[in-house]
Amino acid sequence: MTQRVLTTESGAPVADNQNSATAGAGGPILLQDGHLLEKLARFNRERIPERVVHARGSGAYGYFEVTDDVTAYTRADFLSEVGRRTETFLRFSTVADSLGGADAVRDPRGFAVKFYTNEGNYDLVGNNTPVFFIKDPIKFPDFIHSQKRDPFTGRQEPDNVWDFWANSPEATHQITWLMGDRGIPASYRHMNGFGSHTYQWTNAAGDAYFVKYHFKTNQGVRSLSADQAAELVGKDANSHQTDLLQAIERGMNPSWTLYVQLMPAAEAADYRFNPFDVTKVWPHADYPLQRVGRLVLDRNPDNVFAEVEQAAFSPNNFVPGIGPSPDKMLQGRLFAYADAQRYRLGINHTQLPVNAPRAATADNYGRDGFHATRYGSRHDKNYEPNSYAGPAQTDAALSAPLPVQGWTGTHEAPAHTKDDDFFQAGELYRLMSADEKDRLIANIAGGLSQVSRDDVIEKNLAHFHAADPEYGKRVEEAVRALRED
Repeated sequence: MTQRVLTTESGAPVADNQNSATAGAGGPILLQDGHLLEKLARFNRERIPERVVHARGSGAYGYFEVTDDVTAYTRADFLSEVGRRTETFLRFSTVADSLGGADAVRDPRGFAVKFYTNEGNYDLVGNNTPVFFIKDPIKFPDFIHSQKRDPFTGRQEPDNVWDFWANSPEATHQITWLMGDRGIPASYRHMNGFGSHTYQWTNAAGDAYFVKYHFKTNQGVRSLSADQAAELVGKDANSHQTDLLQAIERGMNPSWTLYVQLMPAAEAADYRFNPFDVTKVWPHADYPLQRVGRLVLDRNPDNVFAEVEQAAFSPNNFVPGIGPSPDKMLQGRLFAYADAQRYRLGINHTQLPVNAPRAATADNYGRDGFHATRYGSRHDKNYEPNSYAGPAQTDAALSAPLPVQGWTGTHEAPAHTKDDDFFQAGELYRLMSADEKDRLIANIAGGLSQVSRDDVIEKNLAHFHAADPEYGKRVEEAVRALRED
């Protein structure tokens, strides 16, 4: 086997990688040692800004296979034929902690899927819960600040977490999910994934449907109690990364079955819940799950930094037949996600291998910037319209237009008959078994009892009482017992 030669970044062979050049055997280091300077300078620049949220993550490649005909609802080409396979990349993540955080913690999980379709990349950026804490993106920076490290104490503070929730009653539904049994998945393989938001599908005839995505794990849902999670974190802080890596290496390829809920667009205005409120679900009795296909992960990345840390997702990456809805949180994410990647990775992050389209070649008039690697032919122009053979628009909209009416300004979403912040949280509580309710109460009381302000505690208790009288009473009694100890 031929010995590989160590080189500098410019390709010159390195004579000595163990000793710096000095002025004599015991003298000072020389500025002329270009290899030393290059190594140190590169080392100082190896880190890039971590994600503000979803920093701690794992990922794998795989494929999506269509198992059921959905062409009546969408003209998306990668969904157009039963048996059709599309390459995918899936990134899992925790939300609140930093890049060095532990995996087995109580936190929502990101579930972001990149479909490398022949019409460009489609990014479905969701979570492992079907709902979220807030419904308007203007609250998102404040929400994340409340969950992150306090600027004075440098740690996550129960006072901040529960104070924000006390003043955001719409969070009650997601709190009930998060503090319940599914709040700490046993692994990434053993949790469901959701698009969470409402999206739009459009068929070949132009008919529009609003859609919710549900990825059901084929490994079965498994979760950890708080005590089990604490024990696991002590043994392996990277437990979920370890599990995913080893499962795929052993050929135990994890998979999920994709189902959708479909609502004809005309039914949205009169539905009993606001269908575009991400703090709400659509009950399956109203809109049953319809199977679409199977998502399989079968290949680990070769390099975690290059392919997981540099993976960039944006909910604004749609393909023909799929588009946005009036979901306000989704509308905010259409800007924020891509903008975060421009900051972290640069304007040309879509040219990185993990983010670049596969079958469809990106062809536009964007040029230059840091790390530009994509150029056209020597005679291509960098403006449009032009009289040369550059790319031209198709004049075909990706999805149906969204209706707009009324005066511009700041507005609350229109009220629907069952629109309040507590009804669905109560419904979720009443679905739980007695043991599940016991664990939910213990998890909520464990955090809420640490809050220093009585008024913050009282506001939160009022939310649980509004969701279900028994729910509120039990939380109140558990908090009181812990504070009296």
